[in-house]
Amino acid sequence: MKITLWNTDKMVVLNGVQTRVWEGKTESGIPVHAFIVRVAAPIGTDDQFAAELEETRAPSAEVAAYPARMVL
Repeated sequence: MKITLWNTDKMVVLNGVQTRVWEGKTESGIPVHAFIVRVAAPIGTDDQFAAELEETRAPSAEVAAYPARMVL
């Protein structure tokens, strides 16, 4: 499976950890949300990566809850 993700400015707390909400879709077009705690890039790309990571957008839709069976 391939998923393309975009970072949003939405932060949530999951299991006591501050987590950024990312939105995206699968290769077949199914919309998804990902809750990402850490992202790293290879040494030497730090400045460019940090600049791109700062470019966030508001989530496209507010989701109040996710079915537990859908969270891996």
